[in-house]
Amino acid sequence: MSQDKPLGEKKVLITGGGSGIGQAIALGLAKLGCQIVIAGRNEQKLKDVAAQAADNIHVISADVSQRDAVRELISKATETLGHIDILVNAAGINVAQRMMHNLDPADWDKMMEINASGAFHCIQETLPQMRERNDGVIINISSVSGIRAAPLGGVAYNASKFAMTALGISAGEEEKGNGVRVTNIYPGEVDTPILANRPAPVSDEHREKILQPEDVASAVLMVLSLPARARVPELSIIPTQQSFV
Repeated sequence: MSQDKPLGEKKVLITGGGSGIGQAIALGLAKLGCQIVIAGRNEQKLKDVAAQAADNIHVISADVSQRDAVRELISKATETLGHIDILVNAAGINVAQRMMHNLDPADWDKMMEINASGAFHCIQETLPQMRERNDGVIINISSVSGIRAAPLGGVAYNASKFAMTALGISAGEEEKGNGVRVTNIYPGEVDTPILANRPAPVSDEHREKILQPEDVASAVLMVLSLPARARVPELSIIPTQQSFV
């Protein structure tokens, strides 16, 4: 049977931990005392995040779009932490030319490989140890673009996030009997580096009105603070002024 223990005693792997929402989650959990591995493609950004959290955050450079790289990541993270209690899939990208008429097919492939397949690889490689302990939490940072295909996200981003959404729901249903809880988080607009790839520049005034990464991190920490008897399959968090229709 799964055993509840304080959140601060848990071991965490976060992909996309070098910036944005992944970084905010890592720093929030580090303050609670968690031991964390953050992963991403830019090692220097990962090191900059780790430098903000004493000895709580460890760094592993990895490209989640590559199955072999993910297998090595999970192996190294498990060796570093002892085991993985919590997996947070926060890696994600978008591009400026994101409409059907101007989307480069190579960018379609890249977004599907990172945003959707990357999460799949990480989940599949981590699940065996969670099943063995009959305990674990997986958080997928999807997007409102993964439940409402608005033009803002673009065709490939929307499709990849819809795939991530279905992945999380399916895995959660399959694994709930094994003590593994899966939560999809659907943020609306968030002030993260991905905004630099918007087709039109985002003003400072607009950035002030939308979510900050730490807002999403607070929602994630709320989910992670729940006892093992409680499961949150889906959670949306959007700016106060953003429509949700």
